[in-house]
Amino acid sequence: MHKFTDPSQVTIGTFLGMGAPMAAEIAAVGGVDWVLVDLEHGGAGEDLVGPTVVAGMAYSIPTLVRVESSERIRIGRALDAGASGVMVPRIETAEEVIAVVKHMSYPPFGDRGVATYNRSAKWGRDLSGLTQRAKAACIIQIETLKALQNVEAIAAVDGADLLFVGPLDLSFALGVPRDFKSPIFVEACAKVIAAAKANNKVAGILAADAAAATAFIEQGFKFIAIGSDSTLLAGAITSLVTQLKK
Repeated sequence: MHKFTDPSQVTIGTFLGMGAPMAAEIAAVGGVDWVLVDLEHGGAGEDLVGPTVVAGMAYSIPTLVRVESSERIRIGRALDAGASGVMVPRIETAEEVIAVVKHMSYPPFGDRGVATYNRSAKWGRDLSGLTQRAKAACIIQIETLKALQNVEAIAAVDGADLLFVGPLDLSFALGVPRDFKSPIFVEACAKVIAAAKANNKVAGILAADAAAATAFIEQGFKFIAIGSDSTLLAGAITSLVTQLKK
């Protein structure tokens, strides 16, 4: 079990959207528990997953990847590059989760394409993953009304390790855009947390800052993403420049 999939642990990480493996090193030195390369909205391509994984390995932190879609090849590419977990966006039903879980493992457990000349198999030196279920974590996003409606069934799927609330998408879907203190949004989050707890899974969410993260942790979230490399950099620069220009 990875630390970030342990329901008894709170872990802190950040999204990497700038397409710079060096950002993983900087985040690691800053003390994060994990980093996540964002291929859905970030500036990186699949070619940068491997170098980012290596950068994270130098500091003993895992690299996760949010893939563009739930296609088998997208998940397989991230896993072959050495990702410790894959986050899948726009999932809405348990049936879709079952398909994603299959993409995470080789036959007979799943339908991941078999290859050994890659980082996940240590370039053919470690073939243990070929005969067992996926070691990498499966992270399912809950960001639509349909996903929220089906969250109990989604959480019950064997192999789905973590439920991750996409706060912007979900708040917009709920009709309370960016209002993370709205009773409607808070109730939705409570539903996700309850579903995760009932199935011994982890619930996660993206927080803009430390205050928001603290509130989410108090609510019951365990896997906390604090912004991204670009937003943290922009915030730090803005704060400094604002102070100096006063």
